[in-house]
Amino acid sequence: MTEEDVKKIQTLSSAQLASSGALKASSSQNANTPQAKPSLKPEKAEAATLTPPPVKKSSNIEEEKSEKKDEGNIFQNLFANGNKVLTAENGDLSVNSETRRMLVLFSDGTYLIDEAHRFDGNVLNFTAIAKRRKLVIHTPKYVSAQEISAIYAYATRGAGEIKMSAKESVDYQMQIDFLSVINRAAAKKVSDIHVIVADSTLIMFRVNGMMERELEYSQEWGEAFVRAAFASADISDANYAQNEFQGAQKLGSTPLRGTDGKLTLPHNVLAIRLQFNPVAFGSQYLVMRLLYADDNPNGNGDLKSLGLGERELNLFYRLRATAVGLNIVAGPTGSGKSTTLQRNMIKLIQERNGEINVITVEDPPEYPIPGARQMPVTNANTEEEKDEEFTKALSAALRSDPDVMMVGEIRSLSAADLVFKGALSGHSVWSTLHANSAPAIITRLRDMGVQPYMLNDPEIMKGLISQRLFRKICPYCRISIKERMNDPSFQRLKTALGDYGIENTYLRGPGCKYCGHKGVIGRMSVPEIIIPDAHFLQLMVNGDTKNAIDYWVSELDGRPLREAAIERMLKGYIDLDEIERWCGLLDQRPIY
Repeated sequence: MTEEDVKKIQTLSSAQLASSGALKASSSQNANTPQAKPSLKPEKAEAATLTPPPVKKSSNIEEEKSEKKDEGNIFQNLFANGNKVLTAENGDLSVNSETRRMLVLFSDGTYLIDEAHRFDGNVLNFTAIAKRRKLVIHTPKYVSAQEISAIYAYATRGAGEIKMSAKESVDYQMQIDFLSVINRAAAKKVSDIHVIVADSTLIMFRVNGMMERELEYSQEWGEAFVRAAFASADISDANYAQNEFQGAQKLGSTPLRGTDGKLTLPHNVLAIRLQFNPVAFGSQYLVMRLLYADDNPNGNGDLKSLGLGERELNLFYRLRATAVGLNIVAGPTGSGKSTTLQRNMIKLIQERNGEINVITVEDPPEYPIPGARQMPVTNANTEEEKDEEFTKALSAALRSDPDVMMVGEIRSLSAADLVFKGALSGHSVWSTLHANSAPAIITRLRDMGVQPYMLNDPEIMKGLISQRLFRKICPYCRISIKERMNDPSFQRLKTALGDYGIENTYLRGPGCKYCGHKGVIGRMSVPEIIIPDAHFLQLMVNGDTKNAIDYWVSELDGRPLREAAIERMLKGYIDLDEIERWCGLLDQRPIY
């Protein structure tokens, strides 16, 4: 590779290289073709964000003007006029690899620190030493670990030490682009990233349960992005095949595959689950689920912070106090089942003073549970293989002297049989299931083929839990429902509740600086919990759902999801529209 070729690799964008397939001069490329060139752009005065400039961006005119103004290559600006990295591996200021991951110091005094390690001892010591040596060192700017990695990688390539082919260089650039999107999503606590590749590439974020258009790129960039995402993965069927349904997982504990340890996920992202789906008309569809480090790093099993009230906390305590039996947490995808189960397991271990053996079987483990033995199911590609490996893991767990078992999901009849076997053999078992409500758990298990005599037994069926995540309205910009007295929703509320509690009812406001102009701040869990008896179970197994629910509410002091949500609305946590989104219109008669 000539010196001229190296310079072309450094200046061409990843999208240009991907479309040309080699080191072709970009002069033949249409000047009007949108490019997806990665860049390092400051989001704020004190921080910078790696973000490839999009073809189009869902933003207002002022943001578009700002985008154009900052279109220069930030890397080139950092390294302009002979500026160099003093802390590079072979730089003028020797530091160990651990410190190098946290900071970078340029010869002109530019000082960048990983925001997650601003108070780390290595950083503080380095700053003190640099000042004692009378080095030029400006006020630090706090960036991400990925930005620091990218700067060191750029410094190495810029020094003419590149050892990769044109294709390898393109792949590396696209992995940087992949990380930049992940960084952007992690900063907003996005739960899922949707990448839709057609004539152009649309990236959508699911934030607080709702889909938002975030960015738009070229088709070529999107195809390269999907390849880079799978190239970065390290678990399951990580080799991308364009016309096949496939999944993969990237763990936060390991660098991106193929980057020689230089690129890692944001520190608050435990893992990313990838699901690729070919769709009609040659389009591609990639969904990435982001699993975050526990918001409660002390690991104290705090369920209250998830939104549970005293009533729900007491019911969970009663279920944890039972030594044997099966407890199931149900809900759709993204309803917080795994988080609730993790917190509950931590609480259980703490309440038993760590004197119990807790074994989990998960596909794969999503969140760490201190004190538990977490068994992953990862070495399977097809659903049939996953069921087989899951069954093997459950059998192994039952033979490993457990006191409590946690099963990530009851996904098949064979898994259900083993879960019930665990509950029948003197163990406490916790698991999750996809079902619409707490009563529907019985219906779902019955449809899977579980024997009625097991579903009828209250010594086995201990707890039925269903939950949803409701968006919390911003307390700073919320508006009283009295301001919308002519709105049909106000009339529906009066029909359902009369005048009781209306004065304490608020609606989502217009947005402010505290909520990012969204009108909502985070989500809270709203559960319905059944501790069944034999009569309730018998009614459900017989298919008499209406009488079973009536019995639960009147005799077992049950509270359905709708009532639990209304209670939180009257306390000013969630608004009327959110309740009607999940529970139906308030003036409608209940189905049962």
